[in-house]
Amino acid sequence: MAAVKKKPKLAVWKFASCDGCQLCLLDCEDELLAIAEAVEIANFPEASRQIIKGPYDISLVEGSITTPHDAERIHKVRRSSKFLVTIGSCATAGGIQALRNFGDVKEYTSYVYPNPEYIETLSKSTPIADHVFVDFELRGCPINKYQLIELISALLNNRKPNIPPYSVCIECKRKGIVCVMVAKGIPCLGPVTQAGCGALCPSYNRGCYGCFGPKETPNSASLGTVWERLDVKNDDIMRAFRGFNAYAEPFRKASEAYEK
Repeated sequence: MAAVKKKPKLAVWKFASCDGCQLCLLDCEDELLAIAEAVEIANFPEASRQIIKGPYDISLVEGSITTPHDAERIHKVRRSSKFLVTIGSCATAGGIQALRNFGDVKEYTSYVYPNPEYIETLSKSTPIADHVFVDFELRGCPINKYQLIELISALLNNRKPNIPPYSVCIECKRKGIVCVMVAKGIPCLGPVTQAGCGALCPSYNRGCYGCFGPKETPNSASLGTVWERLDVKNDDIMRAFRGFNAYAEPFRKASEAYEK
């Protein structure tokens, strides 16, 4: 009798985040049964209380590192994972909570908590790649579920994931959307933001907010100059780059250039 082939083990891990990106796996709907057929979901607290011990073939990691405990825990995850993939802006760029990196965390905690001495936190919110080796980064706030399916399929078939590195502008062109910045003078981060949202905001005559982070080789400084010609104030340019991916290096440098 032939031995039953074991399914690859998939684990999903949460650090400092809102859970939205890991829930994209459950949002796969029609494709979810096919995923469950191809892999054994061994550790996914959002979906099941059952936890199967590692090692794991694929680990999807959501969230940034914000506490000393998590800085230690991510190394344990890395040691137990064949492939470690970071999903979402928190894991790939520090997330919206990385806004703390531009200020004094002790000052913030004194404003928010009546007993800040009990708060154990790091001075910065950092992406997973600042702590351990990451095999692949899946951008977005939240991620694109079809890119997630493509990623899992690629890893299971030992091939490179087909995730586009180009900008949101390409998505606008493919959908026939007139450029909101050129035609209407609306500030838009699309030229420096990685594709993945389907040009959602420009589809509704709004500028891109940069949810998928910097595209491959972005020229953020040049975009800032264009916004200046649109009479956008320096403070507004700084805030635009300090969104979901504020601490991604190209966005961070661009925001700091307009900081008083």
